[in-house]
Amino acid sequence: MISNVSFKQLNIFVCIANSHTFAEAAEKICLSQPALSSAIKKMELQVGGELFSRTTRKVELTPEGKLFIPVAKRLIYDWQQAFSDLHNLFSLGQGNLSIAAMPSFAAGLLPSILQKFTGLYPNIKLAVNDVVMERVIQNVQEGRAEIGFSFESEKMEGLEFHPLFEDCFMAVLPKSHPLAQHSSVSWPQLASYPYVAMNKGSAIRRWIDAYMETQIATLNIVAEASQLATLGQFVNYDLGVSVVPVLCREQMLSKGLTCVPITENHLNKQVGIIRLRKGTLSSVAQAFWSWVADNVHANFPAE
Repeated sequence: MISNVSFKQLNIFVCIANSHTFAEAAEKICLSQPALSSAIKKMELQVGGELFSRTTRKVELTPEGKLFIPVAKRLIYDWQQAFSDLHNLFSLGQGNLSIAAMPSFAAGLLPSILQKFTGLYPNIKLAVNDVVMERVIQNVQEGRAEIGFSFESEKMEGLEFHPLFEDCFMAVLPKSHPLAQHSSVSWPQLASYPYVAMNKGSAIRRWIDAYMETQIATLNIVAEASQLATLGQFVNYDLGVSVVPVLCREQMLSKGLTCVPITENHLNKQVGIIRLRKGTLSSVAQAFWSWVADNVHANFPAE
């Protein structure tokens, strides 16, 4: 029976406690006095005892009522706060957004994207996990992130991929390298030098290996790395040349490397946003997904 006590009854109880008479409380709460009396009597029946001692002149809390009044006020506050918070979530007045993004995207395009989005919704709290592409996909598949930014992969079971733009690949060279002064280089030219590759478990390595099978040249791999940042450092210390997505340009330039286009390069991949195909996104994540899909494209940073 106690669980049947309503929010309306709690409000009536507190209103009476703050009034001198039932008539005064009824006027405050815009309820007839008989209806108010009936509501409080029903509540007393539900809790098992009287909450007020009544006289013809005034109404007072019983000892049990005095003990319960701070609890009732807290329950009313918590109720109102809970629904206020829920409204804010749906209206994007507040909320949390978890994102997984490739390091090259997280350090390049993502800050500008988040700046613009949080300018529209300033009370959103962000959690960004910058991890390699395979982990981005895994994070979204396992629910550790609602939204991911990744290259389109052959292994995206259970995910929806929305393409944002197409990225190609470029050569990265030490500034002192003979090819660094060229306006462009070819795959055969790159194959004539020691080459630093991503490890065999990475999508980038898989794509480049598959592409090279269509070419007359074979890369002379002398070192492997599991992170593009490490690969850049290897190139910086002249262990070899390499090829990375153009999305990594800023990251490679920050290491003092030279980025050079590759001639007749047909190695292109879509970059996009991913989410679980089944299930419902939070209001914040849905708004972010829609906004990114409508506003992010290849020249986004230049806008």
